[in-house]
Amino acid sequence: MDASEIETGRTRWQARYDSSRRRDADFTTLSGDPVEPVYGPPPGADVPGFERIGWPGEYPFTRGLHATGYRGRTWTIRQFAGFGNAEQTNRRYRQILANGGGGLSVAFDMPTLMGRDSDDARSLGEVGHCGVAIDSAADMEVLFRDIPLGDITTSMTISGPAVPVFCMYLVAAERQGVDPGVLNGTLQTDIFKEYIAQKEWLFAPEPHLRLIGDLMEHCAAAIPAYKPLSVSGYHIREAGSTAAQELAYTLADGFGYVELGLSRGLDVDTFAPGLSFFFDAHLDFFEEIAKFRAARRIWARWLRDVYGARSDKAQWLRFHTQTAGVSLTAQQPYNNVVRTAVEALAAVLGGTNSLHTNALDETLALPSERAAEIALRTQQVLMEETGVANVADPLGGSWYVEALTDRIERDAEAVFGRIRELGERAVPSGEHPIGPMTSGILRGIEDGYFTGEIAEAAFQYQSALEKGDKRVVGVNCHTGSVTGDLEILRVGHEVERDQVRLLADRRAARDEAAVRRGLDAMLDAARSGGNMIAPMLDAVRAEATLGEICDVLRAEWGTYAEPARF
Repeated sequence: MDASEIETGRTRWQARYDSSRRRDADFTTLSGDPVEPVYGPPPGADVPGFERIGWPGEYPFTRGLHATGYRGRTWTIRQFAGFGNAEQTNRRYRQILANGGGGLSVAFDMPTLMGRDSDDARSLGEVGHCGVAIDSAADMEVLFRDIPLGDITTSMTISGPAVPVFCMYLVAAERQGVDPGVLNGTLQTDIFKEYIAQKEWLFAPEPHLRLIGDLMEHCAAAIPAYKPLSVSGYHIREAGSTAAQELAYTLADGFGYVELGLSRGLDVDTFAPGLSFFFDAHLDFFEEIAKFRAARRIWARWLRDVYGARSDKAQWLRFHTQTAGVSLTAQQPYNNVVRTAVEALAAVLGGTNSLHTNALDETLALPSERAAEIALRTQQVLMEETGVANVADPLGGSWYVEALTDRIERDAEAVFGRIRELGERAVPSGEHPIGPMTSGILRGIEDGYFTGEIAEAAFQYQSALEKGDKRVVGVNCHTGSVTGDLEILRVGHEVERDQVRLLADRRAARDEAAVRRGLDAMLDAARSGGNMIAPMLDAVRAEATLGEICDVLRAEWGTYAEPARF
């Protein structure tokens, strides 16, 4: 790009910046020297390829979605939390908010993630242990007691039973007197990553896509600010993928959901802003920053050039980041505070929209209150003390960062080509029911392509670790320590006992005929091809449980077993 084009872009950026709202903050160094809101090439310089870097707030959004960067608004501190029953988790949420958290993210226990009630025989010993137990709308109501849902954004990390759980969230808002149409937040809902990495599904992929399509239609029509689909790369990375694989598989999944929306007749400029992403921030500091920058650029280009999005908002890749749980160690656990701080800084310098920082004791148990506070304060120190929020994309133009960004983009594009080839093998006629990327993803799931590639990457890393080529402090180097045992959070058996008793009491008090009507209407919609959200909401309002709703659908659609691989 020649000097005149760069100066035209700088002028364009300045106009955007001048017309944008900015925080009332001190944008100077610790020594009191003022810093510019963005930095770029010196006046008069020609920079070949600068159009791929650009200015913040402009296509291809490599340097961020907004001209102001974090000067306009800092990232949302969104701590992931959930344990025991709804009452216990509600107390933790109010603690997070009182200490400066800006949003909530709900962790559910394993029975909830699998669409089982707490009194299901398969739930024994798991209730409340890896997250909060939610059986019905009454639990969701308790979960957010004294937390006005109309005033706070909430993320829910759940995929298989995401739609009925979201209906419970809507009913909890109604019971607070909040119009569900004003709700803002994010629902994970991403079922592709379950088959690829996390392995928590209820049915075969196609019925799950049916439910997701219904939810996308409902939110586009009735809850415009809510993001009904957060596409998750986090679990792909935690399963052992490389950074490039995490990025490529996640964006491919996102393209599949774009094709799903288009197949439903939705306008891409209307529904694409309702898609968001969830990435891992791992320990290779510069690689992670480059990954986030490449993700924005790839998404913008594909949405514009492949799927026809015209508006900036439809081309924006908004993402939440969580620091890498898989990087934490049980050995010398206080080292995890350092790891988390480095990962959080990478997410911020990569332009994350919201962030969760892991607690130092999460390799051993759910976070204690003390560890959760340190995790929260880690973000606040970054935000308030380091100056990283003063300049948009401060590493933009770094030879190293830009080279890494380009490399990850090339690697991702090669993966996209491979997935589309899988789709052509699956549908040689080219008449894909939803779209070519979706067909490729479904074939890749069926053939074990994704799991095989991730397993190989995980094997390569583990081999390097065991040989000592990759080092982890406290594990295979610098192993001497004076650290004693940690006091960890333990969820007692009484949580399960009390939750099962409460569930029985609620079943005894509800109108069984209303529950049956709601479930029957939901089943009729499933069979007729109608949108299932309205009848599911009616069932939830009648206190139908999560297990009852999911069991009706399991009986209709069957279950899914992953094909054996040898």
